[in-house]
Formats: sequence, structure tokens, C-alpha cells
Amino acid sequence: MLYVGIDLGTSAVKLLMMDSEGKIVNIVSKEYPLYFPHPGWSEQNPEDWYEQTIEGMKELLEGADKSQVAGISFGGQMHGLVILDEEDKVIRPAILWNDGRTTEETEYLNNVIGREKLSEYTANIAFAGFTAPKILWVKNKEPENFARIAKIMLPKDYIAYRLTGVHCTDVSDASGMLLFDVKNRKWSKEMCDICGVKPSWLAACYESYEAVGTVREEIAKELGIPASCIVAAGAGDNAAAAVGTGTVGDNQCNISLGTSGTIFISSKQFGVDGHNALHSFAHADGSYHLMGCMLSAASCNKWWMDEIIGTKDYAAQQAQIEKLGENHVYFLPYLMGERSPHNNPNARAAFIGMTMDTTRADMTQAVLEGVAFALRDSLEVAKSLGIKLTRTKICGGGAKSPLWKRIVANVLNLKVDIIESEEGPAMGGAMLAAVACGEYKSVEEIAAKVVKVVDTVEPEPALAEKYEERYGQFKEIYPACRPVFEVIA
Repeated sequence: MLYVGIDLGTSAVKLLMMDSEGKIVNIVSKEYPLYFPHPGWSEQNPEDWYEQTIEGMKELLEGADKSQVAGISFGGQMHGLVILDEEDKVIRPAILWNDGRTTEETEYLNNVIGREKLSEYTANIAFAGFTAPKILWVKNKEPENFARIAKIMLPKDYIAYRLTGVHCTDVSDASGMLLFDVKNRKWSKEMCDICGVKPSWLAACYESYEAVGTVREEIAKELGIPASCIVAAGAGDNAAAAVGTGTVGDNQCNISLGTSGTIFISSKQFGVDGHNALHSFAHADGSYHLMGCMLSAASCNKWWMDEIIGTKDYAAQQAQIEKLGENHVYFLPYLMGERSPHNNPNARAAFIGMTMDTTRADMTQAVLEGVAFALRDSLEVAKSLGIKLTRTKICGGGAKSPLWKRIVANVLNLKVDIIESEEGPAMGGAMLAAVACGEYKSVEEIAAKVVKVVDTVEPEPALAEKYEERYGQFKEIYPACRPVFEVIA
């Protein structure tokens, strides 16, 4: 049988088809626009997602035995707010995870409602990118749109709805809304009351590997696939990426170098970071995970290369980098503000330490190192909770760079395992579909069968020691800059 994973990303939808053994048959990617109507705002049109998903499906299925397509599932950008009216029509453009407009609403939730209550109700505090502050923003700033709401959805769940006609979500994606009782895996009545959300607005919540329905007959006909094709709930992009890299079960770690950057630690037990610097979410394997999320990771390198240097040849620029651990230039990677561990939408990117002998290669290196140092910030929080890690998987576009993987291994002083497929969320989505269809009994079973480690980047003791000193300097920069960020915000 064939299984399709749909990774609804920020810049494109990636569709992956695999067979029953986990072999990738085809991959297709379709881009769509991203809109910035005001500084710090980030929006997309949900119809663009759907149109490109359908076009991508048609391309993905070319030459395949379409009768063998048994299941479809998802990974998807988290936290985005999609609101529908009574006729299931989209009311306004989706407000995305990296949108920073909700400063007032976030402060209200954290400081008036209170962090302790939020953590009690949801296991998390409010971050500007989370869904609940966005709902409050619409309530406060667009009351005419708020009055029309009949359904609240997350991005990938809108695609699931269009494919099946079912309003659904999953526990991992719902965890990032600040409306979900993570420990008990159900909607939080208290948070709904606080945000003015009617229970009828919320979708039914499933485990990530559970079937929510089948493909609507007219869509099955358009695509040429069986109407019996099962659609599974899927997962938020980071949980789906963790499934795709085999980061399931207890005390496993995955680092994602995508548009955003994450350090993801799976756990059989529910746990909360007392300072709420890390997110505590439900995992797609039926258990839990802790996650540190930085808003700009590989997107920092893309910005530096595309917009500042003006090149698409990233490898050529990285080839000029020679002396790791000796760079005197530092980069704060806060192009869209920052989430973990600082929770500051007013944070901004900055280079510091340049001198007359600073080269372009030094600054390129500083961008790569700055992202790694920021990931280390979250790792340090995990260490403070008694979590002991010696190795991690890695995925995302940035993971295709051998140099960046070497920097990550030495900055974090972890063994970095390279897996055969670095397709992350799309692969995880296809694996969840296979579980939903009964091809495998559990997420852990398919991960053990399908995910293969093909190489490991080992930390180099002398280099790791140099980076230990550099990290000590890096972590002093944000506290020093923070007052300035507040002034210029």
C-alpha cells in the first residue's frame, strides 16, 4: 500500500509518498505566498494551502498505482489561527505562528490571568505566537470578525477538513493553542472561558495516529484515489518531524533546523519546566514531549544569503569558513522576536563584535553559530530539569549542511545522528497514516522499522571546549541588549 504525508509548511507544502516498508516513492513541493501587511505581522491565505496541496497531490501521484493509496496524514505549521463562519468560509487571512502582533494579549494572559493559572490549565504560559492570544487579538481589534466565528482551526486541520468534511485536530497541535489541557489531553474549559471561546467552535481532538474520516468522494474522484482512503489526524510539524526521525518513546532528542528551530525531547511522563521556558506538549506517539522553539533558524541563513549577500549558492559561502570556535563575531538570531527561552517578541537580530578585519565569512559563520547557541539556550533549560542527553537526531533544511551539523554537534556537545531520510514532518505524516490504516500497531513500531541512522557527527573535544567558552560569551549578549530592544520596539 501507499501512504501520503502532507507537510504544510510556512513557505511551501511538501508532499511525500512512501510504501509499506517506509521507502520513499516520490516527493513534491509547492510554494505559496506569505504576507506581511504590517511590521511584525505574518499571514497566509488558507485557500492557497488547499489549492497547492491538491495540485501537489496530482503531481505526487503521477505514474503511481493510485488504487494503492490507503492513507493520508499531516505535519503542519503550528499555532496559526484559521477562523470559519457558519458556512465554513474563511473569515480573514490566517494569522501565523511567527506573527508578533499579540504583545498586549500575551501580557494580559501572563500578567493579569497569571502564569501560574495558565500553567495549571494548559502546562504552558502565553507566547505571542500561540493561538489563544491571536483569538483575543481578533476579539479586541476585529470584533466584527470575532462575532462571525463558528469554527477555530489550525492550518493542517483546515486541509484535513477540506479533504474529509470533518472538523478535527490532534493532541500535539492542540497543545500549542493555549486552549488545551495537555496533561489530560482535552480542551480546557477554563481557558475557553478566559478567551471567550465557545466549545462548539473547537474541533474534535484525536490522537495523531487515529483516523478522522475518509477522503470526500468528489476529491477522491478528482485525484483518482479510492474513496476509502483514510485520513489520519496528523501532528504539529515538530511532533511529526520527531516521528519521522524516530524521536519517540522515552528520553529521545531531535533538533530541527527549519524556518524555525527546535530542540524536541520525548518523554513517557508528563512534565513541566517550572519557568515555562520550554513548551510541554502532547506527543504524536501517545505520550509527551518538552520543546524549545526559536522563531528563526534556517530562515536566518536564508535571509543572510538571499537578502544581504545576494546569492543562492549557500555551500560556496560556507566553504570559505575555516576556523571554527575562534570567531570574534556573534549573531543574535531574533529576526522575528524570540520564543524559547526568552519569550520576547521585541527581541531583534544583531551582529556584535565586528572589527576592521571582520570578513564576510566571519559573519556567515556567526549566523550559523548564533542559531546553534540559541538552541543551546534551550538545552541548558532541559539540563536544569535533570534531563541527561548524549545524542540527538537532526532534520530540516539546515541539516543538509555538513558544516552546520558539525557546529551543532560541538556547540551542544552532543552526538548528532544522521538518518537516511531527512524529510521530517512529511515522512512523519506518512508514517502516522500507515499506523492509522493498521499497517503498523504503533508509532514506536513503525519508527523502529523505518528510521535508519546512517552516520553520526561526533563532538570534537578541543572544538567543543572552544565553543563552551564562546557560548559563555554569547549568553551575556541578550541580557545586555534586552533594554535596548524594549526602547526600539
